[in-house]
Amino acid sequence: MNEEVDMIIEMASDQMKAAIEHLEKELSHLRAGKASPRMLDSVMVDYYGTMTPLAQTSSITTPDAKTIVVQPWEKGMIAPIEKAIINANLGFNPDNNGEIIRIFIPPLTEERRRSLVKDVHKEGESAKVSIRNARRDANEQLKRLKKDGLSEDIEKDGLDQVQKITDQYSKKADEVLADKEKEILTV
Repeated sequence: MNEEVDMIIEMASDQMKAAIEHLEKELSHLRAGKASPRMLDSVMVDYYGTMTPLAQTSSITTPDAKTIVVQPWEKGMIAPIEKAIINANLGFNPDNNGEIIRIFIPPLTEERRRSLVKDVHKEGESAKVSIRNARRDANEQLKRLKKDGLSEDIEKDGLDQVQKITDQYSKKADEVLADKEKEILTV
């Protein structure tokens, strides 16, 4: 094809891949009733006046499927970490024994599961919109190149390739959503 066309297609593919990666990252924060250290990724702790991610102030482990254990590297950080977990509004009730913080993951109610599935679908729709926007931008760039002298055949091939990539990433988004929905609805 043409170098510019290849570059446009590659940029569109990169944007679509980024949309899928963002979707996977956002879905990892939704809890499906199973404990995961990633559930605490959004928690920021006041570490001597600086807001710091929890993972940089302590060790986070999951000894079983229903428990997360946070072990601060400094005992003096237990109270600020406990406060940060509560303030993160994740629905967790940390249990502090003076040395470690245990977080018991309550089982999800049917109503909460349905609510989480709705959240999953919102995130999925957002990812699909990003994928379609990348396709639109690539198509507009290809049409602009055609006005600047690109042959019709090369433009059509480029548009077809962009559509194939779009279909591929949309299918991937659907698969990620289906997996997360199954995980949430499995009791």
